[in-house]
Amino acid sequence: MPVRPDEGSWTEAELAEVRATLEAEMAALVVEIAHAESTIAEDGGGDGAGDDQADAGAKTYEREHEMALAHNARDLLVQCERAVRRMDAGTYGVCESCARPIGKARLQAFPRATMCVACKQREERR
Repeated sequence: MPVRPDEGSWTEAELAEVRATLEAEMAALVVEIAHAESTIAEDGGGDGAGDDQADAGAKTYEREHEMALAHNARDLLVQCERAVRRMDAGTYGVCESCARPIGKARLQAFPRATMCVACKQREERR
């Protein structure tokens, strides 16, 4: 795996730790998605007959909130899966924008990173 000039090479233990972190996060996200989807399905069964406006509004808000949580969890799951695929392909740690090493410390702190700090900052300013 590529590293910046001021960093040491990745060790097998470091890579295994990052992979384990990603896999644990993926497992937790799968559970979170399943929970959110079951909550949405359970809450979607009623027709709302007899609800006043406040009840109907609260139910709509809760349903939309659960849907947003499920969507965010799916996005994170895709990012984790992509990081694992990049590890397997040998492209993990390479910035997708400038093709330079992302940095070991950044990847250890944020294993789903696909860009180095400079490129990510530039992207967020746009």
